[in-house]
Amino acid sequence: MSGPGSTWAVIAGGGTAGHVLPGLSMAREMVARGTPPAAVHFVGTKRGIETRLVSEAGFGLTTLPGRGVKRRFTAANLAAITDLIRALVGSFRLLRRHRPAVVVGLGGYASVACGVAAVVLRVPLVITEQNAVPGAANRLLARWARGVAAGFPATGLPGAVWTGNPVRPEVLAADRGRGRIEARAALGVTGERFFVVVMGGSLGARRINEAVVELTSMWRHRCDRHIRHVTGRRDFRSVSELSSMPEGSVAPAQDGSAEPVGLVYDPVEYEDGMAAVYTAADLIVGRAGASTVAELAATGVPAVLVPLPAAPGDHQSANARALADVGAAVVIPDRELDGLRLAAEIDALAADPQRLSQMDQAARVLARPGAAHAVIDVVERCARRRPPAVVEGT
Repeated sequence: MSGPGSTWAVIAGGGTAGHVLPGLSMAREMVARGTPPAAVHFVGTKRGIETRLVSEAGFGLTTLPGRGVKRRFTAANLAAITDLIRALVGSFRLLRRHRPAVVVGLGGYASVACGVAAVVLRVPLVITEQNAVPGAANRLLARWARGVAAGFPATGLPGAVWTGNPVRPEVLAADRGRGRIEARAALGVTGERFFVVVMGGSLGARRINEAVVELTSMWRHRCDRHIRHVTGRRDFRSVSELSSMPEGSVAPAQDGSAEPVGLVYDPVEYEDGMAAVYTAADLIVGRAGASTVAELAATGVPAVLVPLPAAPGDHQSANARALADVGAAVVIPDRELDGLRLAAEIDALAADPQRLSQMDQAARVLARPGAAHAVIDVVERCARRRPPAVVEGT
Protein backbone atom coordinates (compact mmCIF):
# COMPACT_ATOMS: atom_id res chain seq x y z
CA MET A 1 0.00 0.00 0.00
CA SER A 2 1.19 3.50 -0.75
CA GLY A 3 0.10 4.91 2.56
CA PRO A 4 -2.62 5.24 5.20
CA GLY A 5 -6.07 5.51 3.71
CA SER A 6 -5.14 4.05 0.33
CA THR A 7 -7.01 0.86 1.22
CA TRP A 8 -10.73 1.17 0.55
CA ALA A 9 -11.91 -2.25 1.73
CA VAL A 10 -10.50 -4.90 4.03
CA ILE A 11 -12.06 -8.33 3.46
CA ALA A 12 -11.60 -10.54 6.52
CA GLY A 13 -12.02 -14.29 6.75
CA GLY A 14 -10.77 -17.50 5.24
CA GLY A 15 -9.59 -20.95 6.14
CA THR A 16 -11.62 -22.80 3.53
CA ALA A 17 -12.61 -22.20 -0.08
CA GLY A 18 -16.20 -21.75 1.11
CA HIS A 19 -15.24 -18.46 2.75
CA VAL A 20 -12.44 -17.36 0.42
CA LEU A 21 -14.14 -17.79 -2.97
CA PRO A 22 -17.13 -15.52 -2.18
CA GLY A 23 -14.65 -12.94 -0.88
CA LEU A 24 -12.71 -13.08 -4.12
CA SER A 25 -15.93 -12.66 -6.10
CA MET A 26 -16.68 -9.55 -4.04
CA ALA A 27 -13.19 -8.19 -4.62
CA ARG A 28 -13.47 -8.76 -8.36
CA GLU A 29 -16.81 -6.93 -8.39
CA MET A 30 -15.14 -3.97 -6.66
CA VAL A 31 -12.42 -3.97 -9.31
CA ALA A 32 -15.01 -4.26 -12.08
CA ARG A 33 -16.56 -1.05 -10.76
CA GLY A 34 -13.22 0.71 -11.01
CA THR A 35 -11.63 0.23 -7.58
CA PRO A 36 -7.89 -0.49 -8.00
CA PRO A 37 -6.88 -3.99 -6.87
CA ALA A 38 -4.33 -2.43 -4.53
CA ALA A 39 -7.19 -0.75 -2.65
CA VAL A 40 -8.67 -4.13 -1.65
CA HIS A 41 -6.83 -6.03 1.06
CA PHE A 42 -7.57 -9.47 2.52
CA VAL A 43 -7.00 -10.70 6.06
CA GLY A 44 -6.86 -14.44 6.67
CA THR A 45 -5.05 -17.18 8.54
CA LYS A 46 -1.60 -18.59 8.00
CA ARG A 47 -2.90 -22.11 7.43
CA GLY A 48 -5.88 -21.33 5.22
CA ILE A 49 -6.31 -21.79 1.48
CA GLU A 50 -6.36 -18.00 1.11
CA THR A 51 -2.55 -18.02 1.24
CA ARG A 52 -2.67 -19.43 -2.29
CA LEU A 53 -5.93 -18.24 -3.79
CA VAL A 54 -5.73 -14.58 -2.79
CA SER A 55 -2.19 -14.03 -4.03
CA GLU A 56 -2.99 -15.82 -7.29
CA ALA A 57 -5.93 -13.44 -7.76
CA GLY A 58 -3.63 -10.42 -7.40
CA PHE A 59 -4.81 -8.99 -4.07
CA GLY A 60 -2.84 -8.17 -0.96
CA LEU A 61 -3.08 -10.49 2.03
CA THR A 62 -2.18 -10.22 5.70
CA THR A 63 -2.22 -13.48 7.66
CA LEU A 64 -2.92 -13.59 11.36
CA PRO A 65 -2.82 -16.49 13.84
CA GLY A 66 -6.10 -18.22 14.46
CA ARG A 67 -7.89 -21.51 14.87
CA GLY A 68 -11.37 -22.64 15.88
CA VAL A 69 -12.38 -22.73 19.54
CA LYS A 70 -14.09 -25.92 20.73
CA ARG A 71 -17.23 -25.61 22.82
CA ARG A 72 -15.62 -27.45 25.71
CA PHE A 73 -12.43 -27.07 27.72
CA THR A 74 -9.42 -28.55 25.96
CA ALA A 75 -5.71 -27.86 25.92
CA ALA A 76 -6.06 -26.83 22.28
CA ASN A 77 -8.49 -24.09 23.35
CA LEU A 78 -5.76 -22.42 25.39
CA ALA A 79 -3.64 -22.12 22.26
CA ALA A 80 -6.69 -20.96 20.29
CA ILE A 81 -7.43 -18.20 22.81
CA THR A 82 -3.79 -17.11 22.72
CA ASP A 83 -3.95 -16.98 18.93
CA LEU A 84 -7.15 -14.94 19.10
CA ILE A 85 -5.52 -12.35 21.37
CA ARG A 86 -2.55 -12.11 19.02
CA ALA A 87 -4.91 -11.80 16.05
CA LEU A 88 -6.82 -8.99 17.79
CA VAL A 89 -3.59 -7.06 18.36
CA GLY A 90 -2.60 -7.62 14.73
CA SER A 91 -6.03 -6.51 13.50
CA PHE A 92 -5.92 -3.24 15.45
CA ARG A 93 -2.49 -2.52 14.00
CA LEU A 94 -3.61 -3.36 10.47
CA LEU A 95 -6.74 -1.18 10.55
CA ARG A 96 -4.90 1.74 12.10
CA ARG A 97 -2.23 1.46 9.39
CA HIS A 98 -4.55 1.06 6.39
CA ARG A 99 -7.53 3.10 7.63
CA PRO A 100 -10.03 1.41 5.31
CA ALA A 101 -13.44 2.85 4.48
CA VAL A 102 -15.10 -0.46 5.28
CA VAL A 103 -14.38 -3.93 6.65
CA VAL A 104 -16.21 -6.89 5.12
CA GLY A 105 -16.45 -10.01 7.30
CA LEU A 106 -16.75 -13.35 5.52
CA GLY A 107 -17.74 -15.30 8.62
CA GLY A 108 -15.90 -18.01 10.51
CA TYR A 109 -13.33 -17.58 13.25
CA ALA A 110 -10.88 -16.01 10.81
CA SER A 111 -13.09 -12.91 10.60
CA VAL A 112 -13.68 -12.40 14.33
CA ALA A 113 -10.55 -10.46 15.27
CA CYS A 114 -10.77 -8.02 12.39
CA GLY A 115 -14.50 -7.59 12.92
CA VAL A 116 -14.04 -6.76 16.61
CA ALA A 117 -11.24 -4.30 15.76
CA ALA A 118 -13.49 -2.60 13.20
CA VAL A 119 -16.26 -2.17 15.77
CA VAL A 120 -13.91 -0.72 18.41
CA LEU A 121 -12.20 1.61 15.91
CA ARG A 122 -15.57 2.62 14.43
CA VAL A 123 -14.77 1.42 10.94
CA PRO A 124 -18.05 0.48 9.22
CA LEU A 125 -18.47 -3.30 9.29
CA VAL A 126 -20.46 -5.31 6.77
CA ILE A 127 -21.17 -8.97 7.55
CA THR A 128 -21.72 -11.51 4.80
CA GLU A 129 -23.42 -14.73 5.88
CA GLN A 130 -23.12 -17.48 3.28
CA ASN A 131 -25.11 -20.20 5.08
CA ALA A 132 -28.80 -20.74 5.75
CA VAL A 133 -28.02 -20.90 9.49
CA PRO A 134 -25.71 -18.10 10.72
CA GLY A 135 -22.47 -19.04 12.44
CA ALA A 136 -21.48 -17.90 15.92
CA ALA A 137 -19.02 -15.30 14.61
CA ASN A 138 -21.64 -13.57 12.49
CA ARG A 139 -24.32 -13.77 15.17
CA LEU A 140 -21.91 -11.92 17.45
CA LEU A 141 -20.68 -9.32 14.98
CA ALA A 142 -24.04 -8.64 13.31
CA ARG A 143 -25.18 -6.77 16.43
CA TRP A 144 -22.76 -3.97 15.60
CA ALA A 145 -22.53 -4.29 11.83
CA ARG A 146 -23.56 -1.40 9.60
CA GLY A 147 -24.92 -3.88 7.04
CA VAL A 148 -25.60 -7.60 6.64
CA ALA A 149 -25.70 -9.44 3.31
CA ALA A 150 -27.25 -12.92 3.47
CA GLY A 151 -26.86 -15.82 1.06
CA PHE A 152 -30.23 -17.31 2.05
CA PRO A 153 -33.51 -15.67 3.08
CA ALA A 154 -34.69 -15.70 6.69
CA THR A 155 -31.32 -16.04 8.41
CA GLY A 156 -32.58 -14.15 11.46
CA LEU A 157 -29.67 -11.69 11.43
CA PRO A 158 -30.75 -8.11 12.21
CA GLY A 159 -31.18 -5.92 9.14
CA ALA A 160 -30.09 -8.65 6.74
CA VAL A 161 -30.53 -8.10 2.99
CA TRP A 162 -30.99 -11.27 0.92
CA THR A 163 -28.35 -10.86 -1.76
CA GLY A 164 -27.49 -14.47 -2.50
CA ASN A 165 -23.95 -15.84 -2.41
CA PRO A 166 -21.42 -14.42 -4.87
CA VAL A 167 -20.27 -16.95 -7.47
CA ARG A 168 -17.05 -16.77 -9.46
CA PRO A 169 -17.53 -15.14 -12.90
CA GLU A 170 -16.01 -18.12 -14.68
CA VAL A 171 -18.56 -20.43 -13.02
CA LEU A 172 -21.43 -18.07 -13.87
CA ALA A 173 -20.27 -18.22 -17.48
CA ALA A 174 -20.38 -22.04 -17.59
CA ASP A 175 -22.75 -23.16 -20.34
CA ARG A 176 -23.87 -26.79 -20.01
CA GLY A 177 -25.62 -26.58 -23.34
CA ARG A 178 -23.09 -25.18 -25.79
CA GLY A 179 -19.86 -25.95 -23.89
CA ARG A 180 -20.52 -29.53 -22.82
CA ILE A 181 -18.70 -31.37 -25.63
CA GLU A 182 -15.54 -29.27 -25.31
CA ALA A 183 -15.51 -29.47 -21.51
CA ARG A 184 -15.90 -33.24 -21.51
CA ALA A 185 -13.07 -33.60 -24.01
CA ALA A 186 -10.82 -31.37 -21.91
CA LEU A 187 -11.46 -33.56 -18.86
CA GLY A 188 -10.90 -36.79 -20.76
CA VAL A 189 -14.51 -37.97 -20.68
CA THR A 190 -15.06 -40.24 -23.66
CA GLY A 191 -18.18 -41.51 -25.38
CA GLU A 192 -21.48 -41.30 -23.53
CA ARG A 193 -20.12 -42.21 -20.09
CA PHE A 194 -22.13 -40.83 -17.19
CA PHE A 195 -19.71 -38.30 -15.68
CA VAL A 196 -19.81 -38.07 -11.88
CA VAL A 197 -17.72 -35.46 -10.07
CA VAL A 198 -17.18 -36.06 -6.35
CA MET A 199 -15.86 -33.27 -4.16
CA GLY A 200 -15.77 -32.73 -0.43
CA GLY A 201 -14.21 -29.27 -0.07
CA SER A 202 -10.64 -28.00 -0.11
CA LEU A 203 -9.63 -30.16 2.87
CA GLY A 204 -11.61 -33.20 1.81
CA ALA A 205 -14.45 -35.23 3.31
CA ARG A 206 -13.32 -38.55 4.76
CA ARG A 207 -16.74 -40.24 4.77
CA ILE A 208 -17.34 -39.33 1.13
CA ASN A 209 -13.82 -40.39 0.16
CA GLU A 210 -14.25 -43.77 1.83
CA ALA A 211 -17.57 -44.32 0.05
CA VAL A 212 -15.98 -43.53 -3.31
CA VAL A 213 -13.16 -46.01 -2.65
CA GLU A 214 -15.86 -48.67 -2.10
CA LEU A 215 -17.66 -47.50 -5.20
CA THR A 216 -14.60 -47.86 -7.46
CA SER A 217 -14.29 -51.48 -6.39
CA MET A 218 -17.96 -52.16 -7.12
CA TRP A 219 -17.87 -50.36 -10.47
CA ARG A 220 -14.48 -51.56 -11.64
CA HIS A 221 -15.91 -53.15 -14.80
CA ARG A 222 -18.50 -50.46 -15.56
CA CYS A 223 -17.87 -49.14 -19.07
CA ASP A 224 -20.56 -46.46 -18.74
CA ARG A 225 -19.11 -44.49 -15.81
CA HIS A 226 -16.36 -41.91 -15.32
CA ILE A 227 -15.58 -40.60 -11.82
CA ARG A 228 -13.52 -37.49 -11.19
CA HIS A 229 -12.74 -37.52 -7.48
CA VAL A 230 -11.56 -34.31 -5.81
CA THR A 231 -10.17 -35.83 -2.63
CA GLY A 232 -8.86 -32.72 -0.85
CA ARG A 233 -5.25 -32.34 0.15
CA ARG A 234 -5.62 -34.22 3.46
CA ASP A 235 -6.77 -37.54 1.97
CA PHE A 236 -5.27 -37.55 -1.51
CA ARG A 237 -2.44 -39.97 -0.81
CA SER A 238 -4.50 -42.39 1.29
CA VAL A 239 -7.37 -42.44 -1.22
CA SER A 240 -5.00 -43.07 -4.12
CA GLU A 241 -3.41 -45.95 -2.22
CA LEU A 242 -6.68 -47.51 -1.04
CA SER A 243 -8.54 -47.36 -4.32
CA SER A 244 -8.34 -50.53 -6.39
CA MET A 245 -8.42 -48.43 -9.54
CA PRO A 246 -5.38 -46.95 -11.25
CA GLU A 247 -5.42 -43.21 -11.82
CA GLY A 248 -6.88 -42.20 -15.18
CA SER A 249 -8.11 -44.48 -17.90
CA VAL A 250 -7.80 -48.23 -17.49
CA ALA A 251 -6.48 -50.52 -20.23
CA PRO A 252 -7.53 -49.63 -23.79
CA ALA A 253 -9.97 -51.81 -25.68
CA GLN A 254 -8.54 -54.87 -27.43
CA ASP A 255 -9.59 -53.54 -30.84
CA GLY A 256 -7.18 -50.64 -30.40
CA SER A 257 -9.87 -47.95 -30.00
CA ALA A 258 -9.35 -45.07 -27.60
CA GLU A 259 -12.32 -46.01 -25.45
CA PRO A 260 -11.03 -47.63 -22.22
CA VAL A 261 -12.47 -50.84 -20.81
CA GLY A 262 -14.13 -50.52 -17.43
CA LEU A 263 -14.50 -47.62 -15.05
CA VAL A 264 -12.45 -44.48 -15.58
CA TYR A 265 -11.33 -43.03 -12.24
CA ASP A 266 -9.48 -39.72 -11.89
CA PRO A 267 -8.44 -38.75 -8.32
CA VAL A 268 -7.19 -35.17 -7.99
CA GLU A 269 -6.12 -33.28 -4.88
CA TYR A 270 -7.77 -29.96 -5.73
CA GLU A 271 -9.83 -28.77 -8.67
CA ASP A 272 -8.89 -25.40 -10.14
CA GLY A 273 -11.04 -25.70 -13.27
CA MET A 274 -14.49 -25.80 -11.72
CA ALA A 275 -16.12 -24.01 -14.65
CA ALA A 276 -15.22 -26.92 -16.94
CA VAL A 277 -16.31 -29.43 -14.28
CA TYR A 278 -19.76 -27.88 -13.89
CA THR A 279 -20.13 -27.67 -17.66
CA ALA A 280 -19.19 -31.32 -18.24
CA ALA A 281 -20.66 -33.08 -15.20
CA ASP A 282 -23.84 -35.13 -15.32
CA LEU A 283 -23.94 -35.24 -11.52
CA ILE A 284 -22.08 -33.68 -8.59
CA VAL A 285 -21.61 -35.53 -5.28
CA GLY A 286 -20.38 -33.49 -2.34
CA ARG A 287 -20.89 -31.59 0.86
CA ALA A 288 -23.42 -28.77 1.11
CA GLY A 289 -21.27 -25.74 1.79
CA ALA A 290 -22.86 -22.44 0.85
CA SER A 291 -20.53 -21.80 -2.09
CA THR A 292 -21.17 -25.28 -3.50
CA VAL A 293 -24.94 -24.82 -3.22
CA ALA A 294 -24.75 -21.40 -4.89
CA GLU A 295 -22.62 -22.76 -7.74
CA LEU A 296 -24.94 -25.73 -8.26
CA ALA A 297 -27.88 -23.36 -8.50
CA ALA A 298 -26.05 -21.07 -10.91
CA THR A 299 -25.01 -23.90 -13.24
CA GLY A 300 -28.01 -26.21 -12.86
CA VAL A 301 -26.01 -29.37 -12.16
CA PRO A 302 -28.03 -32.12 -10.43
CA ALA A 303 -26.49 -33.13 -7.11
CA VAL A 304 -26.27 -35.74 -4.40
CA LEU A 305 -25.44 -33.82 -1.23
CA VAL A 306 -23.99 -35.25 1.99
CA PRO A 307 -24.14 -32.47 4.62
CA LEU A 308 -21.24 -32.26 7.05
CA PRO A 309 -22.71 -33.49 10.36
CA ALA A 310 -20.34 -31.43 12.51
CA ALA A 311 -21.17 -28.12 10.81
CA PRO A 312 -22.08 -25.48 13.42
CA GLY A 313 -25.84 -25.22 13.78
CA ASP A 314 -26.13 -28.04 11.24
CA HIS A 315 -26.06 -25.32 8.62
CA GLN A 316 -25.07 -27.67 5.79
CA SER A 317 -28.28 -29.63 6.22
CA ALA A 318 -30.22 -26.37 5.93
CA ASN A 319 -28.20 -25.42 2.84
CA ALA A 320 -28.90 -28.80 1.24
CA ARG A 321 -32.63 -28.57 1.99
CA ALA A 322 -32.83 -25.38 -0.07
CA LEU A 323 -31.97 -27.43 -3.18
CA ALA A 324 -33.75 -30.63 -2.13
CA ASP A 325 -37.02 -28.82 -1.37
CA VAL A 326 -37.32 -27.66 -4.99
CA GLY A 327 -36.26 -31.04 -6.37
CA ALA A 328 -32.74 -30.07 -7.42
CA ALA A 329 -30.78 -32.43 -5.16
CA VAL A 330 -30.87 -35.74 -3.32
CA VAL A 331 -29.68 -35.59 0.29
CA ILE A 332 -27.93 -38.48 2.05
CA PRO A 333 -27.21 -38.13 5.78
CA ASP A 334 -23.52 -38.63 6.47
CA ARG A 335 -24.18 -41.60 8.78
CA GLU A 336 -26.02 -43.43 5.98
CA LEU A 337 -23.37 -42.97 3.31
CA ASP A 338 -21.38 -45.91 1.99
CA GLY A 339 -20.48 -47.28 -1.41
CA LEU A 340 -23.73 -49.25 -1.80
CA ARG A 341 -25.95 -46.24 -1.00
CA LEU A 342 -23.94 -43.98 -3.27
CA ALA A 343 -24.10 -46.48 -6.14
CA ALA A 344 -27.87 -46.85 -5.73
CA GLU A 345 -28.53 -43.10 -5.80
CA ILE A 346 -26.26 -42.48 -8.79
CA ASP A 347 -27.68 -45.41 -10.77
CA ALA A 348 -31.26 -44.26 -10.12
CA LEU A 349 -30.51 -40.77 -11.41
CA ALA A 350 -28.45 -41.95 -14.38
CA ALA A 351 -31.37 -44.12 -15.49
CA ASP A 352 -33.80 -41.18 -15.46
CA PRO A 353 -32.73 -38.43 -17.91
CA GLN A 354 -36.06 -36.65 -17.50
CA ARG A 355 -35.53 -36.31 -13.76
CA LEU A 356 -32.01 -34.99 -14.33
CA SER A 357 -33.41 -32.35 -16.68
CA GLN A 358 -36.03 -31.37 -14.10
CA MET A 359 -33.32 -31.09 -11.41
CA ASP A 360 -31.33 -28.80 -13.70
CA GLN A 361 -34.28 -26.45 -14.14
CA ALA A 362 -35.21 -26.58 -10.45
CA ALA A 363 -31.71 -25.61 -9.36
CA ARG A 364 -31.69 -22.53 -11.57
CA VAL A 365 -34.81 -21.19 -9.84
CA LEU A 366 -32.64 -20.57 -6.75
CA ALA A 367 -29.78 -18.94 -8.66
CA ARG A 368 -28.93 -15.30 -7.95
CA PRO A 369 -26.33 -14.47 -10.60
CA GLY A 370 -26.22 -10.84 -9.51
CA ALA A 371 -25.23 -11.68 -5.93
CA ALA A 372 -21.76 -10.11 -6.06
CA HIS A 373 -23.25 -6.90 -7.42
CA ALA A 374 -25.91 -6.86 -4.70
CA VAL A 375 -23.37 -7.46 -1.92
CA ILE A 376 -21.12 -4.63 -3.08
CA ASP A 377 -24.13 -2.33 -3.28
CA VAL A 378 -24.57 -2.98 0.45
CA VAL A 379 -20.85 -2.46 1.08
CA GLU A 380 -20.78 0.87 -0.77
CA ARG A 381 -23.83 2.16 1.10
CA CYS A 382 -22.17 1.37 4.43
CA ALA A 383 -18.61 2.58 3.70
CA ARG A 384 -17.51 5.86 5.26
CA ARG A 385 -16.16 7.16 1.95
CA ARG A 386 -16.80 6.39 -1.68
CA PRO A 387 -14.64 3.94 -3.63
CA PRO A 388 -11.50 5.42 -5.19
CA ALA A 389 -12.90 5.20 -8.72
CA VAL A 390 -15.88 7.37 -7.72
CA VAL A 391 -13.63 9.93 -6.05
CA GLU A 392 -11.30 10.08 -9.04
CA GLY A 393 -14.23 10.67 -11.41
CA THR A 394 -15.64 13.65 -9.55
